[in-house]
Amino acid sequence: MTPKREQRIRNKIKKIKAALAADKKHWGGYHHDGQGLRYLPPSLYLQLNDFTGGLRYLNWFNKNFPDDIGYPDFLFECTVILYKTGRLKEAARNAFKTFTGNTYLFDKFFGRPSVAIDKWEGSNWERASHTAHFQYNHQQENLSDFGIWLEDLIQTEQFSALAAKYIDIHKRLKNEDNRETRGYLTEQARQLENKL
Repeated sequence: MTPKREQRIRNKIKKIKAALAADKKHWGGYHHDGQGLRYLPPSLYLQLNDFTGGLRYLNWFNKNFPDDIGYPDFLFECTVILYKTGRLKEAARNAFKTFTGNTYLFDKFFGRPSVAIDKWEGSNWERASHTAHFQYNHQQENLSDFGIWLEDLIQTEQFSALAAKYIDIHKRLKNEDNRETRGYLTEQARQLENKL
């Protein structure tokens, strides 16, 4: 990366942070980030290979948006940052959250064909339409070590069991009309996210 390109990315991060700070000052909080600016910095830090800066941003994000579930791409980028800064337990939990956000994203990362699962996609991004812009793959030089770690993680007994249970719940949700049962199943799926 040229110094000029690096400076442009760093300036973009500064502009995003300034816009978020102005939002907080004007509204007394970050409730009006309708553009989703808060989700952009992790990808910029990954472009810079500035994982320490990315971690500082994640700490700020988690402090200011503690209930924000994020988007699958954002969660994936956070997982990379956590892995690259040695926070492996947090990275593993975030990897599972990424999986629950989009069960097809890891296939895309590893260059595997995605096979549609006959499940309810209401809380999950549709396979074809939302992974098309995903820009990461396991062959990228700065992600090859992460790719090895992620492959090992998703093949563990614990991750595999939780993933299978999550998919089973969503298969059941696809054909379940009873509101109470749907609520129960949705809560079960949500609780799985914190089991890893």
